[in-house]
Amino acid sequence: MIGFDSLKSFTGAARAEYEDCTPEEPPSCFAVLLGTVEDGVAHVVEIEYATNARASDPIATEEFAGTIASCFGAAYRNPRRGFWCSSKDLLRIQRQGERRRLDILGSIHMHPDWHRMGPPAERGLRISEHPTPMDRYMFDNSRYPVNVICYLESTGGKLSAALAAWGPPPEESADAPCPRLTLRFTAD
Repeated sequence: MIGFDSLKSFTGAARAEYEDCTPEEPPSCFAVLLGTVEDGVAHVVEIEYATNARASDPIATEEFAGTIASCFGAAYRNPRRGFWCSSKDLLRIQRQGERRRLDILGSIHMHPDWHRMGPPAERGLRISEHPTPMDRYMFDNSRYPVNVICYLESTGGKLSAALAAWGPPPEESADAPCPRLTLRFTAD
C-alpha cells in the first residue's frame, strides 16, 4: 500500500525530469520507500529522494563500466544512464527510518518512453512499467521486497503514467522473472 500524496510527489518529480531530458541526457528520478510490513503487506509511509552517484562514486563507475555495460549494453556507458543511490543518502534515509520505526522497503524509479525519444541506437529495448534486464539485476542484488516502476509516456501531446510493483526474483532461480506485486493506494 502506498499513499496518493507520496505518489503525487514522485510523479511530479518524474515529470519534471522527463520534460527536461534530451536524447543525450536521459531522465533520472529515484526514491527510497520507507514503511512497515504487517501480515505480509508492505505499507509505504514515506518516499525519500536520493542523489544519483552513478557518475561520481568510484565503485558505481567501476560496476557500470565492467559488469553492467558488458551485460546490458553500451548504452550504460552513459554516466546519466542508470541509477546508483548515494551511500550517504542511503545511510541518512536508513537513520531517518529507524528514528520513525520504519524500514527501507525498496525503491521507486522512473522509466521514460526512451524507445520513442532516446537516441536511435538505444530505441531497440521497449521500456514500460515492467522491469528491464538491468532492473532485474538491481532488484536481485538489493533484495528489497518492493520495487516500484513509474513509466511515463507521451502520446498525442499528453503525458500519462503507469505504475507497477515488483519483488526481487527468487534466489534459487537464476533466470526467474521478478514477481509482480499487487499495488494498492491509500487516500490518507
